[in-house]
Amino acid sequence: MISLPSIQMREIRRFAAYGLASVVALGVDMAGYMALLASGMAAPLAAVAGYSLGIVAHWLASSRVVFANRVADAGRPRSVQKGLFIASALVGLGLTWVIVSVAVDAGIDARIAKLCAVGTSFIATFLLRLRFVFTLRHAPVLARATGDSAR
Repeated sequence: MISLPSIQMREIRRFAAYGLASVVALGVDMAGYMALLASGMAAPLAAVAGYSLGIVAHWLASSRVVFANRVADAGRPRSVQKGLFIASALVGLGLTWVIVSVAVDAGIDARIAKLCAVGTSFIATFLLRLRFVFTLRHAPVLARATGDSAR
């Protein structure tokens, strides 16, 4: 039997690891965003391109570190999981586009607009990924056998 405190600690560690993965992905995102802004690209398009680079970095970190024991087996199950991951990222991307577009149109500095979008996107994608992407339903048998929490 698994005790409640061990489940809570596992989830706290998972959340901390997800936060670190997000910081790394954000670094990739922001570096791309700032480079594209400096090259003269419009802020909303640069935000989307930077975010897209961050998506790739986040999948690598999430699937290899944060949710390593919940990554689906190779083949169709992994493809479905990647599709769900991309769908969750597209929700964040859409939020990023809208927030940066509205804020810049309102006269807010593009960097401040991006920071507002980051917070909103982080919360939305974390909840989607926790609930729908990296679940025990997608995990190999080993994760289910060890009692890894589905939440």
